[in-house]
Amino acid sequence: MSCAQTISDYALRSIGIGERLLPRADITLCEQVTLIGSGMLWNVYFGALALAFGFFFATALAVAKATPAPLIRKPAEWFIFIFRGSPLFIQFFLAYELFVNLPRVGIELFGITLATANLTKAWAGALIVLFLNTSAYSAEIFYGALRSVPKGDLEAADAYGITGWTRFRRITWPTMMRLAWPAYTNEAIFLFHATALVFFSGFPAWQQKGDALYYASYFAEKTFNPFVPYPIVAGYFVVLTLAVILTFGAINRRLNRHLPQTQRPRLRIRPQIVR
Repeated sequence: MSCAQTISDYALRSIGIGERLLPRADITLCEQVTLIGSGMLWNVYFGALALAFGFFFATALAVAKATPAPLIRKPAEWFIFIFRGSPLFIQFFLAYELFVNLPRVGIELFGITLATANLTKAWAGALIVLFLNTSAYSAEIFYGALRSVPKGDLEAADAYGITGWTRFRRITWPTMMRLAWPAYTNEAIFLFHATALVFFSGFPAWQQKGDALYYASYFAEKTFNPFVPYPIVAGYFVVLTLAVILTFGAINRRLNRHLPQTQRPRLRIRPQIVR
C-alpha cells in the first residue's frame, strides 16, 4: 500500500471516516504518522472547544470574583480555588465516577429531561472537565488583569459619562484583555497539552475514535518500539503549539495596535511542567 493510499484510508479514521480496521502487521512509518495525526483531531477538538467556552465563563468568573457582593463573589472564589487546587487527572477521575452514577434515563430539571448517557464518553465528559479546569485558571488570570486596569482609565470614563455596561464593554474589558493576553496564551498552550491526559483518564474512546495517544499506544504495543510513535505525538504537539503562538500573537498585536511599536508587549511563552 502506498503512502498516498494510507493517507486516503486513515487520515480521518478517528472521526469515523475511512478504514475501520487498524494495521496489524508490517506497520509502516506512514501509517503511524497518518493515524496519530488523525487522532490529533480529537486533541484539537478538546482544546479548541474548552478554550472557546471557557473564555466566556472565565470572564464571568473574574467579574464575579471582583464584585463586592459576597453571594456572587464567594461561589466564584471557591470554584476557582477548587479547580486550581486539585490535579487535573483527579478531576477526570471524579467526574467520570460522577457521570457513571447518573441515571441512564437522564435527569429531569424543571420539567425537561436532560440526557446523561453520553457524559461517560470522552467526547462529552472529558470536554466538560477541561472546560471547567481552564475556566478556573483563565478566570484567575483575568481577575488579576481586571484588578490592574489603570484607575485613570476608569476615572476618564466617568468624566465622559460612560458608566455601567458601556464602560465595561468599551474600557474595562478591552484593557483587561490586553493585560491578560500574554498569560492567557500560556494557559491556552497548556490546555492543548493537557488534552493528552484524556487517554489516561477513565473516559473511553467512542467506537475506537481515539486521540493521538490512543494510536501511539496501539503502535507501541504492536511494534514493541515506543521510540517511534511517541516522538511523532510530540512533533504534532510542537506544531500545534506553534499554531497557537502564531494565532494568539496575531490577536495580541490586534489588541495593542493603538500603542507605539516600542511599547507593545511581546508574548513570552513559559510552559508549565506540572499543573
